[in-house]
Amino acid sequence: MIRSRRQSVGVDVGGVVVGGDAPIVVQSMTNTSTEDIESTVRQVVSLANAGSELVRITVNTDKAAQAVAEIAKRAEDQGVRVPIIGDFHYNGHQLLSKYPECARALAKYRINPGNVGVGKKHDENFRQIIDIAIDYKKPVRIGVNWGSLEQGLVGRLMDANNKQPQPKAAREVMIEAMRRSALESARMAEDYGLPHNAIILSAKLSGVQDLIEMYRTLAYGNDYPLHLGLTEAGMGAKGIVASTAALAVLLQDGIGDTIRVSLTPSPGGDRSEEVRVAQQILQSLEIRKFLPQVSACPGCGRTASTFFQEMADQVQNHIKDSMPVWKERYRGIEDLTVAVMGCVVNGPGESRHANLGISLPGTGEDPRSPVYIDGQLATILQGPDIISRFKAILDEYVSSHYSSNG
Repeated sequence: MIRSRRQSVGVDVGGVVVGGDAPIVVQSMTNTSTEDIESTVRQVVSLANAGSELVRITVNTDKAAQAVAEIAKRAEDQGVRVPIIGDFHYNGHQLLSKYPECARALAKYRINPGNVGVGKKHDENFRQIIDIAIDYKKPVRIGVNWGSLEQGLVGRLMDANNKQPQPKAAREVMIEAMRRSALESARMAEDYGLPHNAIILSAKLSGVQDLIEMYRTLAYGNDYPLHLGLTEAGMGAKGIVASTAALAVLLQDGIGDTIRVSLTPSPGGDRSEEVRVAQQILQSLEIRKFLPQVSACPGCGRTASTFFQEMADQVQNHIKDSMPVWKERYRGIEDLTVAVMGCVVNGPGESRHANLGISLPGTGEDPRSPVYIDGQLATILQGPDIISRFKAILDEYVSSHYSSNG
């Protein structure tokens, strides 16, 4: 059972509310050069169409800052009004000051306290960004990262720790340094005049247990919305599993208002995969629903034929391809459940539990395939056209069981 969610203030990010009573928000980040307007627009649109509700872009050069407003305009011209966030390191104060059209076009500024300067320059540069955020009424995410933590703060805490009779482990000091950096920066921003409800915090690490401890510590005693994500999660299965392991624990604890799954894509890979993984984490935890779920058995010695695998794949792709139209046309379509099972052991039972299910024959079983609709046997399919006939039954079920949005 999901615990009650930690209470946080709601922050308006370009029309998308993060925190408060709003649903947990899925976000992603482009990996194109922001100077390349065409490529960046293409990826912003792709990520938004995949379901990313906020999209972050790198703003690191003069040309990148000059491109921001045009990127936002071109995306909107394509019907995509996703809020675009600027990711700033080292020179954000300069770029936001120099290019007011960039500052206006962005829905939020992401800054890292460890990368805005050292000593007196740190405070001056940080304040400059905050003043701009105030002027343009933009929220700010203060994003602390263990790979770029404020060294002065770390040094002070390490020195103080070494003087203790029983010093803490370096890991504990690092987590405390990250917590302090995030909270002290947030309070500094408020002292400069940024509203309390215009601040989001994050504190990212690359270790699962470290991240869980970090956010449990950070969540205590304040109501800033929290952005969750395992930084440098990695590629493929490693990145997906590690991110899921960390985020699922925290979300189950009620911690987190917006999430990103930071996957390293394979060369030429689809950046949108990280959006789909984030959605699936939330849907598997029954926190949000994004698309109908297809259950399918893993296969075993009873399922020597690969037909059920091919059918499950085709049905899932049919749902994915149909969702843009279904979502516009049918209210509540995300609640639909479908089962494509491969033998008689669990097949009939799982099929009855889904809204629509089919139990395909395993090795040596009756070649006929019973189809169940809302728990009741509806028909039996057999022959070479089972897949197309089942998809037709699926389409008819959707049109007859879900209310029109019109």
